[in-house]
Amino acid sequence: MKVGFNFSNLLGTVYCHGNLVFTPDGNSLLSPVGNRVTCFDLVNNKSFTFSFEHRKNIARIALSPQGSLLLSIDEDGRAILTNFSRRTVLHHFNFRSAVYDVKFSPDGSHFAVAVEHKIEVWRTPSYLEEREFAPFIKHREYTGHYGTINNITWSGDSRFFLTASKDLTAKVHSLNPVEGFVPTSLAGHRDSVIGAYFSKDQESIHTVSKGGALFEWKWRARYKEDDNDEDEEMKDEARPKDERWRISQKHYFLQNHAKVKCATFYQDSNLLVVGFSSGIFGLYEMPEFNMIHTLSISQHGIDFVTINKTGEWLAFGASKLGQLLVWEWQSESYILKQQGHFDAMNSLTYSPDGQRVVTTADDGKIKVWDAASGFCIVTFTEHTSGVTACEFAKRGNVLFTASLDGSVRAWDLIRYRNFRTFTATSRLQFSALAVDPSGEVVCAGSLDSFDIHVWNVQTGQLLEELSGHEGPVASLSFGPDGRCLASGSWDSTVRIWSLFTRTQTSEPLQLQSDVLRVSFRPDSRQVAVSTLDGQITFWDVGNAEQTSGIDGRKDISGGRRAVDRTTAANAAGSKHFTTINYSADGTCILAAGNSKYICLYDIASGTLVRKFTVSVNLSIDGTQEYLNSKLLTEAGPIDLLDDAGEASDLEDRIDRSLPGASRGDMSVRKARPEVRVTGLSFSPTGRSFAAASTEGLLIYSLDHVVIFDPFDLDVDVTPATTLSTLRDEKDYLKALVMAFRLNERYLIHQVYEAIPQQDIKLVVRDLPSVYLSKLIRFVTEMSEEGPHLEFALLWLEAVISRHGKYIREKRGEFETEMRGVVKCVQRIQNELVRLADENVYTLEFLLSAPLAKRDVNERMLIEDGDAGGSSEDVEMDEEGE
Repeated sequence: MKVGFNFSNLLGTVYCHGNLVFTPDGNSLLSPVGNRVTCFDLVNNKSFTFSFEHRKNIARIALSPQGSLLLSIDEDGRAILTNFSRRTVLHHFNFRSAVYDVKFSPDGSHFAVAVEHKIEVWRTPSYLEEREFAPFIKHREYTGHYGTINNITWSGDSRFFLTASKDLTAKVHSLNPVEGFVPTSLAGHRDSVIGAYFSKDQESIHTVSKGGALFEWKWRARYKEDDNDEDEEMKDEARPKDERWRISQKHYFLQNHAKVKCATFYQDSNLLVVGFSSGIFGLYEMPEFNMIHTLSISQHGIDFVTINKTGEWLAFGASKLGQLLVWEWQSESYILKQQGHFDAMNSLTYSPDGQRVVTTADDGKIKVWDAASGFCIVTFTEHTSGVTACEFAKRGNVLFTASLDGSVRAWDLIRYRNFRTFTATSRLQFSALAVDPSGEVVCAGSLDSFDIHVWNVQTGQLLEELSGHEGPVASLSFGPDGRCLASGSWDSTVRIWSLFTRTQTSEPLQLQSDVLRVSFRPDSRQVAVSTLDGQITFWDVGNAEQTSGIDGRKDISGGRRAVDRTTAANAAGSKHFTTINYSADGTCILAAGNSKYICLYDIASGTLVRKFTVSVNLSIDGTQEYLNSKLLTEAGPIDLLDDAGEASDLEDRIDRSLPGASRGDMSVRKARPEVRVTGLSFSPTGRSFAAASTEGLLIYSLDHVVIFDPFDLDVDVTPATTLSTLRDEKDYLKALVMAFRLNERYLIHQVYEAIPQQDIKLVVRDLPSVYLSKLIRFVTEMSEEGPHLEFALLWLEAVISRHGKYIREKRGEFETEMRGVVKCVQRIQNELVRLADENVYTLEFLLSAPLAKRDVNERMLIEDGDAGGSSEDVEMDEEGE
């Protein structure tokens, strides 16, 4: 089995907090999700998450106007500079303090960073300049504010920028010294200034305050006229001395005492978008202050709003419930409407075809995610309490879920409805679930009762209550062949039940500690059991004998919480596996628990093959190995100190959290989320697996497409030499190999289409085998995207006929590529069949139409001949016809 799994995508979380950024083309949206950044392609309906991680939650992100550089900064001021198109980390930098905003200039030459109450302007790294030692070079530093800076806005010509601060003022700064320019302070607001914006002609400035006031500023003079002096020359001399920014108009939003939380201004159409703490946003046309639209999109405040380049799409982020919305304001329709779980995930499962992932959480919601696009398809909210388990029936699109509200529900994923609800004779909180592969029987266990409840899916009737356990039932698992049911309990036993025999006997397996999870191997001959003492034991179902075991206490232990008195190695709470899952071929097992590690074991040898780190985010408890002594005070760890009472705003000082509550609303300041993995599931193909963690739904895949991975690169291998080899030397094989080494798609495409048809077999014959998978993958992609269908089929025919034996021997390495070839050929076949059917009907119609017309013409000629027409007339008729 291949074990080279890499992080592929993050689902289940679409927005945490911070700012949103549209790409320069306006088709994609960047959103910070914890300590990562996710990009949502709004046109192609896809999403991907960058692989880099910050050590804390991301506070601000910025994208250069060219769309090439992505700058992300976390809560501590540590920044990562990334090549956006290549998804490659270029540089790490530390601003050494909290950053509240960062913006690139419109020309892309500089970027401004608001570091507490000062602004730092840095030069943007450029590949056109000569190589420098430091990627970041500071241009200037600006001071003058006495409070933290909320917003930075550049002018259209990149010569000036505005800053809005918490000290009730906004300031105008110049990038470079300008003759006669003096930094100006715009004072007059009675609350914190949220944003300040230039108009398109830069003749006016709009400032928005938190209290709901909007001021318009004009550059004009106030003349000092003296009654005793009528000299016009003196007035003209005094005019430039008293010319400055002055308030021309004052407007107020009047939203029933709701505070302004965010705002943005679109210069081209003078459109102002404002988000309020009540969840309402408003669109206003400036400078007349005409209200175009207001809409409530959230139950809680809107944290950030932005607008794309064309001014058509508005993006909103609400961190309280993790909502992300993209709204087209002209047609009043949603382009994107996504929301993650706002509580801890409990379980997950893959659909039988591997195209969907279902997650359940303590918020009572069931979400179905598209594994390819990363978007949530549907959300079920019928459960009234936390959903603890979910499982698919092996046949059909039927999903079963168990909940703490005392019900087990069956869902139809074709019509997206709840078609059956199962309940027990008494009120129980179901925590374990198992479904017969045929989908006819569903079983559930509870921590309140020691019995296992069995229902008939067709009738919804409770068939039986299986008794035998002497403790709460922690886990259930049906064998893939449907013959046996395994149940694990806190009474340190696992029972194997034969439900479909006359006797319905159970075989008890005695263990040394409380059972946490049981799982059947795909061939139904072995069952794996995870216990509280950190052991994973494997039992032969037929002989009821233990075959092997794994001690995972040292492997799983890791991560120290802020309140722990002991080190991570001695913490008992993270030394056991709460979830285990077999691989598709049954040779490996995946295990995780209340730790930041996911362990992959080889069952035959009992060795640890790989260890995956779930998160390095220090904003979550349990991610650091050792505590920093500088963060320890006399009152305890500095992370747990309550400093909200010192906030300047009243709504920030009010404590609405429940004392002692560690679950529930994770956004309250007294609860720190802890890193844990509550569910694991391999995809049916075995090419990927998913993990439900505190950060979200992590997808690890073998089919991770590397954007830029130069292969065997040499100094002489450049795009220019590749094209020279192709056009001047006509050495097609060498040019193709050089293009594969550079791994530039446009270059491979150019070389691929320049190779003559008669030379394809010669190029494929001498192509090194290391580039074979790259060639097959590229040709299958071009057969779907490009217009040259026969050309692509000639390449595939040459590859299969020449290297078919080698591909068969290395079947494991070419599995993904050959699956793509089969899919490509089937698609071409189906399209050709459909096209041929259409052509047959079209040809039949065309062939039938001229015959009828010919009969009419012949009849007309005969009539003309009878009337005495000549042969010349007949020829003229035919010519005219």
